[in-house]
Amino acid sequence: MRPMGHALIFDSGVGGLSVAAEIRAHLPHLQMTYAADDIFRPYGEKSEAQLKARLPGLLWQLTETAQPDIVVIACNTASTTALTEIRAALDVPVIGVVPAIKPAAALSRTKTIAVLGTPGTVQRRYVDDLINDFADGCRVILQGSVNLVDIAEKKLSGETVDIGWIKTELAPMFSGRHGADIDAVVLACTHFPLLKDELKASVTQSVQWIDSGEAIAKRTEDVMRGLVLKPARKGPDVALLVGPDTTPARIRTFKDFGFERVVALM
Repeated sequence: MRPMGHALIFDSGVGGLSVAAEIRAHLPHLQMTYAADDIFRPYGEKSEAQLKARLPGLLWQLTETAQPDIVVIACNTASTTALTEIRAALDVPVIGVVPAIKPAAALSRTKTIAVLGTPGTVQRRYVDDLINDFADGCRVILQGSVNLVDIAEKKLSGETVDIGWIKTELAPMFSGRHGADIDAVVLACTHFPLLKDELKASVTQSVQWIDSGEAIAKRTEDVMRGLVLKPARKGPDVALLVGPDTTPARIRTFKDFGFERVVALM
């Protein structure tokens, strides 16, 4: 069957693969190009000015190369920092990732939720606005971690993940004054759903781990319905890695997620 549209999925690394998997489940005939900005990772340590200076131009170049019908920014930090600027630079629809604060607040029985993301996400005013709009009746604990991004990258490069690393990153969140009351955690970084099994194994209390992958997939499907699609491009789904991070194990990871060809953009 001919591909029904073409999407460019963008992230700082492998985190967007968690979103790409959800999009594949909803749109199995959608052709996808994946772009990972490896050379500039981690975004969570970059300033807002740095990201706004880099991302619109980079996304314009990638869009000119891939010629997609739609762009999905599968990165919470990029979405909460530079989505307006990226949209202004591109001529195709752009979908961003919104931390799943609204569903977490609705699901929580204790009305104590946590937002686990990179420092570059949890410190943004955008997240404060989401909390004010959708979690007004909840106690919200913010936890930033860059190390969890690195751990997810290591896992998908074939390295063994030590559960002790995960526990160390989560300890400030669950050992704080209201940590025992947390019953829902927003995974506000697309890398973190890739560690969901390890996250679950790292805590003893009952917690719902909530990410935005399925919601982004449904939004992509809705937007695609209203587009006049470009002619189908022949060939396999491709992953474009901005930088030299193309180890055999990492290439296998992208192939496992359906990206048969991996290209390093130096």
